[in-house]
Amino acid sequence: MKSKIGVMQGRLLPKYHGRYQAHPVGYWQQEFEVASNIGLDCIEFILDFNDAEENPLLKDGGISEIREIENRTGVSVNTVCADYFMEAPLHSEDLLISKNSQSVLIRLLNNAAKLDITDLVIPCVDQSSLGAKDSVDRFVEKITAVLPIAEEKNINLSLETDLPPKSFLELLNRLESNRVTVNYDIGNSAALGYNPIEELDAYGGKITDIHIKDRVIGGGPVVLGQGNANFDLFFDKLKEFDYNGPFIMQAYRDDEGVEIFTKQLSWIKKYLP
Repeated sequence: MKSKIGVMQGRLLPKYHGRYQAHPVGYWQQEFEVASNIGLDCIEFILDFNDAEENPLLKDGGISEIREIENRTGVSVNTVCADYFMEAPLHSEDLLISKNSQSVLIRLLNNAAKLDITDLVIPCVDQSSLGAKDSVDRFVEKITAVLPIAEEKNINLSLETDLPPKSFLELLNRLESNRVTVNYDIGNSAALGYNPIEELDAYGGKITDIHIKDRVIGGGPVVLGQGNANFDLFFDKLKEFDYNGPFIMQAYRDDEGVEIFTKQLSWIKKYLP
């Protein structure tokens, strides 16, 4: 089966409020045409904390607008990156924040089901990192409470964390559901100095969404192939698993925009099934 190749929302358009990775309120529709023109299959939608209520994933009439553009362009929305929870973590010590975020997650699950979305990526990195045990405990509590909805809607809660492989596996084992899966980010793992063999040995069979980028250890994004991500090792190991999810390009970009993106898209295709 041919792999689905997609892009993280915002990467093919002019910056939104100075950011490439964002839901570009007011002109997000344009990205579907660009993605179609360069041969992409899908866009991983973003739910930001700022302007969340302006996002079609939560806005009245938004789901039907996304569906119409999908049908017109042939570019689908199969996954959502819920960056909202980086700013307002589900495991926040502030009970008001965590309660509200749980409510947003429930709304997102209910609306995502109307689009046949398979994965909601929940980032637990940077300011939403799961460092201390009490934050992990709070996170498990909040996710466990919404699991019945995820299971009913057949939507994966795909976790992206900066935990080392053993600790991440322990977290997954505490959340006993096939709907709790892994979002694997090649570049972020490289920046943390993790070994992809150890990572995939721990939870390779749980990966349902893959982000494609390259980073240097302890540093930021670089053009694919110029950082510390070991693409040969990762993709060779991935063959051991029945991965059938999308490959989402979250690769480095600058003011060259689509030109530098398409160069990296051509580069990565040699690895994709």
